[in-house]
Formats: sequence, C-alpha cells, structure tokens
Amino acid sequence: MAADDLHSLATVAAAVIACMGYARFAARRLRPGLPRLAAFLPVLATLPFLPLAFRALHPRAVSGFFLAWAAEFKLLLLASGQGPLQPTLPLPTFVAIATLPVTLRGPKSKSSAARPGLGLVESAVMAALLAAIVSLYRYEERMNGYVLLTLYSVHVYLALELVLAAAAAASRALAGLELEPQFDRPYLSASLRDFWGRRWNLSVPALLRQCVFRPVRARLGVRAGVLAAFVVSGLMHEAMFSYITLLPPTGEAAAFFTLHGACAVAEGWWAAHEGWPRPPRALATPLTLAFVGVTGFWLFFPPITRPGADKQVIAECEAMVAFLRDAAGWAVDSAWSVLSSRS
Repeated sequence: MAADDLHSLATVAAAVIACMGYARFAARRLRPGLPRLAAFLPVLATLPFLPLAFRALHPRAVSGFFLAWAAEFKLLLLASGQGPLQPTLPLPTFVAIATLPVTLRGPKSKSSAARPGLGLVESAVMAALLAAIVSLYRYEERMNGYVLLTLYSVHVYLALELVLAAAAAASRALAGLELEPQFDRPYLSASLRDFWGRRWNLSVPALLRQCVFRPVRARLGVRAGVLAAFVVSGLMHEAMFSYITLLPPTGEAAAFFTLHGACAVAEGWWAAHEGWPRPPRALATPLTLAFVGVTGFWLFFPPITRPGADKQVIAECEAMVAFLRDAAGWAVDSAWSVLSSRS
C-alpha cells in the first residue's frame, strides 16, 4: 500500500469512527422509525464516498464492501430497530459490528459447532495457494482464456476467505466477539440455494435475509422474497464493481444474480414436489459448481476484465507477494545472524 493510501486509511478510519459514534448517539436518543432513519441520513450519505479515498484497487474494493454495503444495510436495520447493532453496545464493539462483514454467533448456532472459523493452518495453506496462483499469472499471455478465468475464480474465493477471516480476527481482538465463520466449504455445494444461502460469504445472505427477503416474503411470498434478495445482491455487486473499475455499472452483475435467483426459485419449486427425481450429491455438486463457473465466465468477470482491472489486481498481488517474500527473507536472515552471534 502506497504512502498516500496509508494516509487515506487513517483518514477513512477516523471518519468511520466519527460516523458510527454519531449513529450510536442518535440511536440511543431516538426511537426506531423515521426519526432515527432521518438522523442516520448524513452517515448513510457519507459512507459510500469514503472508499474513493484509496488509489489502490484492493483497499478501495474491500472498504467499499465493508462500508457501502455491510455498514449501510446494518444501519438501515438499526433504524428500524432490527439487526445486530444495538445502541447500548460499547463504541469499539458497535464500530466493529457495523463496519465489518461479520455475523455474531448465536447461543444455539448449529453451524458454529459444525464448522469452526478459519484456523491458522488453514489460513497459511490458503495464503500459500493464493501466492502460487499469483505466481502463475506471469504466464497469463500463454494461458487459455478459460484456464485464466478458472484461476480468477479460485483467486476470488481464497482472497475473500482470507480477507473476511482477517476481519473476523480483528473483531475478536477489538471487541472479544464470538463470530460465525464466513464460508462453509462452498466447493461442496449441492445446489444454488446451498451455495448462496448456506456456504458462500455468509454475512451477505444474513443481511439480505433481514433487509430484503423477510419484508418481501411477508407481502408477496417466499419465491418473490428469494428473487428480490438476489436482485438486490446484483445491484450491490454493480456498485462494488464500480469501486473496482471506477466506471459506471454495466448491468452484467445484476443479470448474473437475477439469473441465479430465478434458478434458485426453480430449484425450490422442484424440491417442494416429493417424489420428483433429484440428482445424487456426487453429480449435483459438480453440476452446481459448473453452473456457477460458466455463468460467472459469461456475466460476472467481463465487467472486471474488459477495462483491465484484473491486470491491476494481478500487479498489486504480485507486489504484495514480493513484499512478503522479502520480509520473510529479512526475518530469516536476522534470526540467523542472532543465532550465529550467540554461537
């Protein structure tokens, strides 16, 4: 991260703390409803602009997800008296829950018992795999386009796992929070509903379930609620892609998630009919992953690759890997020098 982005990080962090401190103050004094929502409007209007303070793509994209999506949705829920935020929380805890895409672990959570958070060994293995993928990008000019997109897909998964695990670790360290894992082995998904609802980036479906699915379901039914959640997810991904490329939305991410929403609704309709044939898990899992991959190649990645944002991602990743390699080499040399001096 360049020096100007380090300065931007300090500025953005200070602005976020100030915004959340004000939101917590307003929520403590106003009842849920329109008065609280009106009080939140300055914060809701400010947060989407803060990620634009970063020149580097990675901090701009990550902070866009944290602030313009997760924090906005959680504040909207707080305005209606719902969601994970409570005005009685200590300020550090309030800021951590509001701005990081984490889900508090409930006392009766089954997923937490079945699947612990990302451990140190898993994190190290994933980081090594990500570094290996980054090292392969030097041969991208000789790669088949679909092979390259497959590497991008694995890259996205590993990077999100590591970033969200780091966010969860920061939440634990700052506020002592017990959190749900953010992924649950999405490569084992046997359906689109399984992939998006129970395994992939779980903080997002948790927010969409409260903000979109439940209100729409109460008025129009389950299928409309599911489709609405996917449509809203698509619109938010359009915004996230704009943070990455600094270009207007193309509509392709919205089309990707709308398509997946329609297919998830069709899956639910089919599953509701007892006795109708279903593929065995050994077949359903590769079919699900193939559908996600093929539609991703078609609609998800082009808005990023077309303007060349993927090249910037690769350049920043290569710089980070080189920095970490040099830092590790320096640490080993320093330790060897200390041991040699003692012998």
